[in-house]
Amino acid sequence: MAAWERCLTSYRAGHAPFGVASLGVRSVHGGPHMTIDPRAAASPQMVASRRGLIYSGALALLGGWMSRSALAQGMCQKGYETKACPLPVDRATASIPAIFPRTGWQTVALDHITFDVPDYRREAAFYVALMGWTLRSDDGAQAILDIGSWGSVVLKSAPNSRRAAVKGFCFVIEPWDARRVEAALQVRGLNPVREDGRSGFESFHFKDPDGWNVQICNDKGIASGRRARPLAALEAPAPFEATRWKTVWLDHLSFRVTNYKETASFYANLLGWKPVYDEGSQIELKIGDIGDIIVRGGNQFDPGFDRNAQRAAQLDHISFGIAPWDTDAVRAALETRKLFVRVDTSTPDEIHVAPYKSYHTFTPNNFDLQISFVSRSNRLAQPNAVRPEALAGAANRPD
Repeated sequence: MAAWERCLTSYRAGHAPFGVASLGVRSVHGGPHMTIDPRAAASPQMVASRRGLIYSGALALLGGWMSRSALAQGMCQKGYETKACPLPVDRATASIPAIFPRTGWQTVALDHITFDVPDYRREAAFYVALMGWTLRSDDGAQAILDIGSWGSVVLKSAPNSRRAAVKGFCFVIEPWDARRVEAALQVRGLNPVREDGRSGFESFHFKDPDGWNVQICNDKGIASGRRARPLAALEAPAPFEATRWKTVWLDHLSFRVTNYKETASFYANLLGWKPVYDEGSQIELKIGDIGDIIVRGGNQFDPGFDRNAQRAAQLDHISFGIAPWDTDAVRAALETRKLFVRVDTSTPDEIHVAPYKSYHTFTPNNFDLQISFVSRSNRLAQPNAVRPEALAGAANRPD
């Protein structure tokens, strides 16, 4: 159990829905952020007690998470030449030269996303019950779960980790010819490491500009196995009654990097991902007909950009589109299962009228899971909702 969860659990009032009636923490129904009830936070009796100390620690931990979350929609969303976004719009959104020539490859499928997880079996049971995923295999060291017919995750046992964390992703590309793919990677200085498997599976591992683990492969890997019926049974008990939701779309991967323009250029020119628009502190790219990724980080044109900073990348949350979507019913399903709930509309709009609708919750191993109403038909709902006025019209097409 993560530190923030232990703190909150220690102070929970009865069995109130997590984040709704516990600790004086409440979600603003329809608002973009979670808030803290000041009456509870200000209680001297609470602060003076042992429970108060636990409560204060929980607030500090949640406050740090909420502060990071508040920045998730881009530093330039409210305008340019401001404290948050100091550059003029033309400079902030200027393109950079391609970091290498285009390969001509297209990303055609998500093979898998890899997580390290302290208790991977508990995590697997959670995703099966909440998101409708199916367990394909569990060998005692990792579990493979399928997300419908379009994606998979690998949950690797990492008992010494503090929380679940994404460690890499693997995509199927076309055209595939292992020798030519390897040569293309080598000529771009990417030092590919080959990993092949059964049934004709071929792949290469390499690092992106921040050292993130990328794997590309042919169509004979995990993706091909989704055509078969899963055979494995869960080893952990279901945490609650199944929602019967279906996960229908990869709304977005939230990818924090050192230099977002460089990283975007890397994936666009290597894997054929298509930029939607550059906001000045982040950019959304379309990953073929799979979903989207938001690349967030430093802008190399900013005078304050540290070119000597240690390179690092983190995939800090994933948003999945589910069906059926009913704004109130989805929230009720989360709350009745005693799950943390935070509304995220990406704008100040009330969720029922907002152009983008989603909720955040946490998995049992403390991964930030976002659930949204996005599908292939409205895949640009979020980028269109948050684009600055100066970039109006930059993102409005679904394909």
